[in-house]
Amino acid sequence: MDKQVFMIGSKGIPAAYGGFETFVEKLTEYQTEDKIKYHVACMGNSNTEYEHNGARCFMVKVPSIGPAKAIYYDIAALRACIRYCRKHSMEGRPVFYVLACRIGPFIGHYKKQIEKLGGVLYVNPDGHEWKRRKWSAPVRRYWKFSEKLMVKHADLLVCDSKNIERYIQEDYVKYHPRTTFIAYGSDNSPSRLTSDSESYKSWMEGNKLTPCGYYLVVGRFVPENNFEIMIKEFMASATSKDLVLITTANDAFLNKLEQRLHFRSDRRIKFVGTVYDQELLKKIREEAYGYFHGHEVGGTNPSLLEALGSTQLNLLLDVGFNREVGEDAALYWRKEEGSLSALIAEADAMSAGQISALGEKAKKRTADAYSWPYIVNRYETLFLTGKQTETDTGYEENR
Repeated sequence: MDKQVFMIGSKGIPAAYGGFETFVEKLTEYQTEDKIKYHVACMGNSNTEYEHNGARCFMVKVPSIGPAKAIYYDIAALRACIRYCRKHSMEGRPVFYVLACRIGPFIGHYKKQIEKLGGVLYVNPDGHEWKRRKWSAPVRRYWKFSEKLMVKHADLLVCDSKNIERYIQEDYVKYHPRTTFIAYGSDNSPSRLTSDSESYKSWMEGNKLTPCGYYLVVGRFVPENNFEIMIKEFMASATSKDLVLITTANDAFLNKLEQRLHFRSDRRIKFVGTVYDQELLKKIREEAYGYFHGHEVGGTNPSLLEALGSTQLNLLLDVGFNREVGEDAALYWRKEEGSLSALIAEADAMSAGQISALGEKAKKRTADAYSWPYIVNRYETLFLTGKQTETDTGYEENR
C-alpha cells in the first residue's frame, strides 16, 4: 500500500508565489517514489478535488476573517485530512505534515485523533515568526505559545535550517523534541531569457538600468528584512551603481523610511515594484552586479538560495541563518553603522576574476546542498522510513 502523506499549511498547488507553496510544488514535481501518495490542502472557495503532479489536491473553503484566516485554514485542512483517513480506513502510519506553527493551542486535540488512526505528526517550524516586527506584542506572544505547543506534540520537527534545529533543541529541551534537518530547495538552472529577450530589454529600459550597473534587493518590504539599514548604508556609499529594490507594496513603511532617510533625493535608489515572471526575475538577478540580503528571522530563505544560484556577488547580513547557507561563497556585513557601506566599497573594487570565483562557489554550494532533486530525495526517505540517518536527532518512527 502507498505511503499516504497529507500536506497542510501551504495555500496549495499549482504553486502561488510563496515559500511553502513552491516547496509543495517541487516535492510533487520531482517525486521519484511511486510508493508515496501526496494529499495537498489548497485554500479556495469550493470543496472540489483535482490532480496535480500526481498529487490529490483538495480545496478547503475559508471565510474572510482577517488575520485568523490562516489559523482557521490549517485547522479545517487538518480536520479534512483526518476525515479522509477515517472514510478510507487508512493503514500504514499516514503522515500528517503541518507547515508552520500556527495552530499550537488546538494541536493536542487533533494529535489524539491522529494517534487513533495510527498516524504520525510532522511539523516544519519555519523561522522565528514570533520575532517579526510587523506583529503586535499580543500576536508575537501567540506565535511563541503556539510554537511551544507544536513542538510539544510533534512526533518529528523537520527544520529547514540547522540554526532553527539548534534553537528547537535548546529552547524546548524539556520536551525532548525529535528533530531532523532537511533544507529548502533551489532551482539552479539559468534563465531561459537572453539579453535580447523583449521582456528583459523592456524591463531594463523602463527602469533605466544597465547590466552589472546595479545592486539588487528582492524580498518582502517589512522591517525585519532591514531595508532601512541597507538603504541608509547605500546612500552613505560612494558607489556609482544603482540600488534596485524588487519588493511588495507597503506605503506606510515606505513613507516612514522617506521621513527618516530622504532616500528619494538619491537618484540611484529605485523601487521598481514586484516581478512575478520567474524567468525575468532570474535574468535580473543574473545581470546584477551584486545582491544585498538583509533577512534575519527566517530559516533557509528562498530568496537567498535564488540569489546564490544566479548572482555572482552576494553581500549578506552576518547572522547564523545566512552564514549557514552562504558559507565562504559570499561577503558579510553587520548592522553597525558603516559596515555595509565599507563592504560596498570593497565590492566595487573587486576584479572580474574575484567576482567570478565567488559566483562559482555560490553556484556549487546551491547545486551540492540545495538542489530540488536532492532535497526531495531526502524527504522521500523520511516519509518512507521515518528517519534521516545523516542528521536525525533521536527519532525512529517505530519507537
